[in-house]
Amino acid sequence: MKLEMTELGPMKRALKIEVPAEEVNSRFSRAYSELNRQVHIPGFRAGKAPLQLLEKRYAKTVEEDVIRALVPDYYDRAIRQAGIVPVLVEIPPLERVKVKKDTPFSFTATVEIKPTIELRDYKAPNPISLKQDHRTVTDEQVDKAIEVLREQMAQLHPASTGTTLSEGDYAVVNVAGSLDGTALEGTTKEGHLHKMGSHASVLGIDIETHLVGKKEGETMTILQAYPATHPDARVAGKTVTFRCTIQSVKRKQLPALDDEFAKDCGPYQSLQEIREKLRTEMERALKKDVEDSYKDTILKRLAETHHFDLPGTLVERELSAMVRQQLQARQHKTKDNVEASSAGSRTDDITKLQDEYRPEAERRVKVGLILEALAAKEGISVTNEDLTNEIARLAAEVKISADEVRRMIQAGGKETLDDLQARILADKALDFVYRHAMIQG
Repeated sequence: MKLEMTELGPMKRALKIEVPAEEVNSRFSRAYSELNRQVHIPGFRAGKAPLQLLEKRYAKTVEEDVIRALVPDYYDRAIRQAGIVPVLVEIPPLERVKVKKDTPFSFTATVEIKPTIELRDYKAPNPISLKQDHRTVTDEQVDKAIEVLREQMAQLHPASTGTTLSEGDYAVVNVAGSLDGTALEGTTKEGHLHKMGSHASVLGIDIETHLVGKKEGETMTILQAYPATHPDARVAGKTVTFRCTIQSVKRKQLPALDDEFAKDCGPYQSLQEIREKLRTEMERALKKDVEDSYKDTILKRLAETHHFDLPGTLVERELSAMVRQQLQARQHKTKDNVEASSAGSRTDDITKLQDEYRPEAERRVKVGLILEALAAKEGISVTNEDLTNEIARLAAEVKISADEVRRMIQAGGKETLDDLQARILADKALDFVYRHAMIQG
């Protein structure tokens, strides 16, 4: 095989690949031999048809088969010989490539490659220096956590007779709507618990402003006007009368901070035990937060100290994924179908998101390539144990079985598995730098 590599730019290479005539003839011979076994030509036994007859009838088909076999095989050989890591490959369409017996076969592949990265200091004798994070879990933070538990364990009790509703109180109300003196179907709510101060609507109306200062047993009349464009034809352009009656007024009662409270919270025997448990959990969470903060600083330093051109394809892939995730999040939040929006509006949204997220996409690609190069230099790899542990972590995070996560990964194909392995590899490389960093007091 002959190989000529031409630079088309910092990240692009043209690979002109020539397959020797001997190999071309060998592939033709193999293809016709296989064809002879498969086709049936009248007057000849299976596998005994003359080569000249096969060539006359099936030359074009065989040529295409030979090209389909040669191109990927010799492209892979060329990549290994050139010592490059392709990101994007452009191979000419089959119809533009010709192959003939007794003649070398040539084709050109254009590839976008990953850059060669000259790694800067990241370990001794010049490790990354980090400023020590002095945060600790304080008694006040533990006390606040205890108060959150008290709020969760609080119970509602009837307020004293004559209590007027104010912020923080709870009202149990019955609401019913009528139109022109006739009950309106779908506008009834009984025994509804409303928290004062929440400003939550009931049946689409604001009842809170009418409840303030009222007492148990009082009834209010609320007039609700609807525009002529309202989708419910029954009320469009009309005013509905809602009667809101306060069945009862309740107030929250917090439990006493004692050992009985601790027992009600779980498998604890004393208030001190639950305090110690909360402190341990908070310290574990703080330790993780501090570590994540250190790693964020490391990633920022790596990005600042390494300078190289980024493969445009990788940036566009990352940017596309980020925009798609944002659009999906918006769709989920609003419960609106993004596809239902006008094509022009959707295009504008995508363009704005691309402009907004492009710098972050470039940063992610950059640090990803740095960590990949670092892993290669340090001999860091992804083991089966790493995959098993990550699958278990993902399963616990989304609360499904590890087997189900494996099935999802398999369903995603090689690309999904490659993405998972790349993320694990990047995490391991970042851990390596973190372990070798110097934390200053």
